[in-house]
Amino acid sequence: MANALATVAPTQYSAKPFDASFRVLLAEVEAAIANPNQVLLDVRTLPEYQGRIFLMKPPKDAERAGHIPGAIHLEHTLMLSDDGTFKPVEELQALFEQRGITADRDVFPYCAVGGRSAFVWFVLTYLLGYPNVRNYDGSWNEWGRLPHTPVET
Repeated sequence: MANALATVAPTQYSAKPFDASFRVLLAEVEAAIANPNQVLLDVRTLPEYQGRIFLMKPPKDAERAGHIPGAIHLEHTLMLSDDGTFKPVEELQALFEQRGITADRDVFPYCAVGGRSAFVWFVLTYLLGYPNVRNYDGSWNEWGRLPHTPVET
């Protein structure tokens, strides 16, 4: 019986409409560079932020490495304790507030492809209760490949 196929009853499923409130798009990220009420939050590793690596390897050819101008760096792993669990809420709050990332500002986390920034979106939204957090899911994969976007190292 270990090789038997499972029998699954058919069901009706309707997908919910896409909720655009979870993500921020390129034009809004470009506008956020000059908006003091919005925070661009780079949650990649320090070498990625500094432009020493591009998508986890040294940049080559036309690849541009670095970060979005004005982005605050806060590596996503700093939100975890040594045992891999989330740090206490008080420590998380201090970690963000020390960098000027407060609940009264719009926060746009980004990383290389959107995974680590989604993790930080969860921390800010569900653990700290920040009301205005949207993930830039295009992240560096989009930003670093566009010839017109500014890059800092």
